[in-house]
Amino acid sequence: MSTVRVSITIKGRVQGVYFRSETREQALALGVRGWVKNRRDGAVEGVFEGERESVEKLVEWCRQGPPAAEVTEVQAEWEELPDNSGDFSGFRIKF
Repeated sequence: MSTVRVSITIKGRVQGVYFRSETREQALALGVRGWVKNRRDGAVEGVFEGERESVEKLVEWCRQGPPAAEVTEVQAEWEELPDNSGDFSGFRIKF
């Protein structure tokens, strides 16, 4: 399995609908490391890192998000990483 990192921006009705906390729960369940935060412009952004298949599942989940979310756009920038490298030891919500 290859290790990847994705920088992601999710737009739409994604704040005030538990998007960050649900993303964290999904990430922990998938073994994905990184962070997620609200932006001032109403979007949610994050960086996810881990095994390609797990990160892809998390990005796919973000395309819909939690039940109250209305996602209109997902922008993802992918990067390959050397195996066993990375900047994150867990997954957190940034404020």
